[in-house]
Amino acid sequence: MLSHAALTVVTGRPGAGKTTLAHDLARAVRCPLVARDEIKEGLVCTAGDVTTDNQDDLQRLATDVFFDVLALMLGRGVTLVAEAAFQHNVWAARLEPLRAVARLRIVVCEIDPERALARRTARARADADRQRFHPERTDVTAGYDPPRLDVPTLLVDTSDGYQPAFESIVEFARA
Repeated sequence: MLSHAALTVVTGRPGAGKTTLAHDLARAVRCPLVARDEIKEGLVCTAGDVTTDNQDDLQRLATDVFFDVLALMLGRGVTLVAEAAFQHNVWAARLEPLRAVARLRIVVCEIDPERALARRTARARADADRQRFHPERTDVTAGYDPPRLDVPTLLVDTSDGYQPAFESIVEFARA
């Protein structure tokens, strides 16, 4: 009989570096990465461009698929890294049930909102097709409220590399 799988959630505000960290972490831990934005991109490839008329529906569907995939894989004993901009009031109720099938850990990528905006702006310039999938918001005052669950949580400053160092983040995920 398999024991509980591990789920390491990598989260942070848009532009915090969570996708880069999540990909690197999944490779280091040697497990699959489930990234909500990548699921949304697949849905956009099916549905066409994101518009003001379909944006909310695509967001909702991407989130539903994301949690369905997590529940299926964790329920089958697959250790995972999951990445998304988890907001406590929106996502905590969806994360909580996963604790029945997984050992949950949270990694919160922290960065100054202005620096995050600069990263998002640079990312949009470097990838002209990105706007098709992820219409960028420029409101840096929009708050980010990370998940606050009673599980091990590691805060990582992503302003210039990783603090703590990447090796410490890997150890945290493997614990």
